[in-house]
This record gives sequence, structure tokens and C-alpha cells, in this order.
Amino acid sequence: MRILITTILIVLADQISKFFIKGFSIPILGIHSNGLGYGDKHEIFGSLVRITFVENPGMAFGIDIGISSKLFLSIFSIAASIGILIYLYQNRNERFMLRFSLALILGGAIGNLIDRVFYGVIYGYAQLFQGKVVDFVDVDFFDLNLFGYIYDRWPIFNVADMAVSVGVILLILFSRKLAEKNEAALAGIGTNSNLQLEGEMNSSLNQNISEASTQNSPDNKEVNNDQPALNNDKPDNNKEIPI
Repeated sequence: MRILITTILIVLADQISKFFIKGFSIPILGIHSNGLGYGDKHEIFGSLVRITFVENPGMAFGIDIGISSKLFLSIFSIAASIGILIYLYQNRNERFMLRFSLALILGGAIGNLIDRVFYGVIYGYAQLFQGKVVDFVDVDFFDLNLFGYIYDRWPIFNVADMAVSVGVILLILFSRKLAEKNEAALAGIGTNSNLQLEGEMNSSLNQNISEASTQNSPDNKEVNNDQPALNNDKPDNNKEIPI
């Protein structure tokens, strides 16, 4: 399935970007990167867009679900990813936009799943399934006062979060467009059926009228010209009888 190339590219982009943020070392190749210190900020487009290194133990956009729910979330992510893979295989001939949306969502889910499952072991700070998700994209946001808290920036996210968000938006738009197209098609079928039924009724009515007219035509009436003539040979009671 070529659509899975999209998923692979998302996972690679997500993990490579996180390795450079978090830092990594490949001694065999002599490659070493210190990454950023936790909380470090680097402006890209002024304060509008900047790189800010943070980690969260759970969901997308820095949402903390607590340590106790992390294992459940990881298992759920694995099950969901397998489900999407099976669906993509079974519907490999479906419309491209549907498959593309699901491939984006799958890539994002796998990207964050790798963090939660393996990063604790790779970086030596937690057990398997206890890793933290690396976030770093920091975008300015209009001030929002919600439940007594003031939010002036969008929650920090990563490439995987972006892929999931874009995939969900495309999936919603595509599903809505497909539903409207199906409704229009059904309406067209209903209109054509009504027109066909009306035409058949009119044709049948015209045929009945034509048959009735033919039967009532003077040319088709049986005229009985062989009726016996009046019997003029009846005896005349008033005729005089000779004596």
C-alpha cells in the first residue's frame, strides 16, 4: 500500500526532529548532538513561532493524563494503530483523500507512541511504557481567559500532533463532502424515478383514452342492415269480405 509511505514519512520527520531537540548519540558513526536544555526557547519568527523544549507524560499538545493512565493510553494507541492499518488494507481501493487522512493520523499516533513506549528506556529515566512525549513547536495565540486561567500561547506540540490534527480535519471535511454528494445522488435518483413513473402513468392514460376513443368510433359500430322488413302481409281487418 503506497499510502503508507505518508505514514512512514510522518514517523521519520517526527522522530528525527525529536532526536535533535532531545539530543542523541551514535558512537559508531561518530555523531553526537546535545539537543536543547529543558525549557530552552529559540525564536524562529520572533515571538510568533519559536522552539521550546518541553516534555509531557501523555497526550497531544502537552495534555497531562497522569502516570496511572499512561499504560492504558499506550495500549489504546497500539490497538487504534492496528485498527487503522487493517482498515487501510481492506479499503486500499477507496478514495485517496480518505486513505491519506487516515495515513496522517496513523503516522502521528505511531510517532507519539514511540515516545511513550521507548523514550524512558532510551534516555534512561523510566521503564518501558513510561516515557514522555517530546514537544517543541511553540506558537503565539490570542489571549484567552478560560476558567480563571489566561492562555496567551497555543499548547506546545510536535510533528506527530500536527499530522493527527490535519488528518482529522481532512477526514471531517471529506466525510462531509462525501455525505453531501451521496445526498445529491440519492435526490437525483428519486427525481428520475418520479419522472419515469409520471411518464409511465401518462403513457398508460393516453393509451386507455386512445382505446376508448377507438371503441366508440362510428366506423366500428355494427350496423344491422339485415333487419327484417315490416310484415305488410298481415290481414287487414278493415278490408271488406265478399258475401
